[in-house]
Amino acid sequence: MDDVFSALSHPVRRTILDLLRDKDGRTLSDIEGRLPMTRFGVMKHLKVLEDAHLIVARKVGRQKYHYLNPIPIQQIGDRWISRYAAPFLQTMSSLKTSLEAKGSSMSNSAPKHVYEMFIRASAEAVWKVITDDEKTPLWQHFDMSSRTEWRPGGAIEWTIGDKVMIAGEIVSLNPPHGFVMTFHARWSPEVAADQPSRVTWEITPVGADACKLTLVHDDFGGETATGRQVTSGWPEALSRLKTLVETGVPFRLAQTNAA
Repeated sequence: MDDVFSALSHPVRRTILDLLRDKDGRTLSDIEGRLPMTRFGVMKHLKVLEDAHLIVARKVGRQKYHYLNPIPIQQIGDRWISRYAAPFLQTMSSLKTSLEAKGSSMSNSAPKHVYEMFIRASAEAVWKVITDDEKTPLWQHFDMSSRTEWRPGGAIEWTIGDKVMIAGEIVSLNPPHGFVMTFHARWSPEVAADQPSRVTWEITPVGADACKLTLVHDDFGGETATGRQVTSGWPEALSRLKTLVETGVPFRLAQTNAA
């Protein structure tokens, strides 16, 4: 975590994170135009933030977009804050909401939410946990259960009790390197009215016993209630998934509501 604290120690890098909080998915030129420094200087600070995994860069066409990645901050919360004050950890789980852009003028072809983290386990081990419906409550937001037909075109549902919270379809499978699914939120009438979006899971081996997990949630069809609300769940779920895969022990959170 030293690289995270080091990255956050510089005021320019905190300003860059503030810019991405106001509008996620900015290009280098966009960020440069809002800082009193050279393009090279901005690039150096972006590199530090990328190395600390506080931002994720994704290339779309000829443009490179930069996104906030709240997972490292979530892990700081898991390590210290939750031990003393569980209610505050729920606030940390919603950190991406406070950091998320309130509006974006860029093309809908660019990813909307991008999360990235490294896991000290093989791609096969991560894949095994993600695709095991019996293990889903051990890492999912609100301890949701799942029912999945693991085949292209198969149905996937995440539920709380008998209520379907999220419904989707498996678009493609590439074991153990990831899969693509549609995502139709149903936890409230507001999100149920939205069109289904898309979630892409990418598992990239890094050496023999580690991998990088990248989750891209996009194709919302514009600014939607689903696009705004999912940011509270993914950081928590992915942080819990990392803990479960690395230690075999689930990390339980005190939940305050199911909205």
